[in-house]
Amino acid sequence: MNSVQIVTDSSCDLPEDLINQFGIGIVPLKIRFGQTEFVDRLELTTDQFWEKCRETDELPSTAAPAPGAFLAEFQRAADEGASGVVAIVLSGELSATIEAAQQAAREVEGNIDVRVVDSRTVTLGLGAVVVAAAQAAKGGADIDEVSNIATDSAARTHVHAALDTLENLRKGGRIGAAGSLLGSMLSIKPLIEVRDGVVEPAGKQRTRTKALSYLVKVVEEHAQQIESIYVTHAACDDVDSFVERIQSLVQTDVLVGQVGPVVGAHAGIGTIGVAFQTTS
Repeated sequence: MNSVQIVTDSSCDLPEDLINQFGIGIVPLKIRFGQTEFVDRLELTTDQFWEKCRETDELPSTAAPAPGAFLAEFQRAADEGASGVVAIVLSGELSATIEAAQQAAREVEGNIDVRVVDSRTVTLGLGAVVVAAAQAAKGGADIDEVSNIATDSAARTHVHAALDTLENLRKGGRIGAAGSLLGSMLSIKPLIEVRDGVVEPAGKQRTRTKALSYLVKVVEEHAQQIESIYVTHAACDDVDSFVERIQSLVQTDVLVGQVGPVVGAHAGIGTIGVAFQTTS
């Protein structure tokens, strides 16, 4: 093998076919409903997660992986003859996942070279950074090049989303400055973006139609510079028509993925978002 292995965490929301195509190692976070804990993707699929959310009023919570979970992935890469590992994880501002990765990297020192990259983003924004790095690794880039590509790609990644509800963010305590969005009117659709690794408010719209049009406008404004783009959605019936609108604006294929349990626990059902990378 003797190539650079890419490892990420399960908040990347990448579809299975892309994960398999590039042989990306996935370290799962954990999802809790009350006292019951599930390992993301292994014990709970995205579809099962949204089904549970519909059936219960209890908001799910998430927990970072233990260092041992990263250690196992790094060790596996070493055993398979990888020349090194680039581990790209969700924003350190949002989760302790990066600390687990860094601790595991220290433990395998001398055994295999591991670089941990903070993507400063999440969901398919993280996914986009991971794919860019995986393409470079597949093309034969060395660990320094792959690590630099991941860092550079993270700086050019934009994530914007329209939430259908603020309830999850509010109860999960992840709302930060987005608290200013809490309107007494339940019909308000909050808009968020990931900026410098943090979820920030980007305004609000009175209807879902207007919220989606806002996302379309964001893409339109960047369209000439977009080199890759993803649409992510949390069990949304209206995703196909939204993807069509986005596809008509850009010169590259729009890839579609579902918001998985890690991000879904905080964003809530009905969330729809765009993640794209610009040329500069």
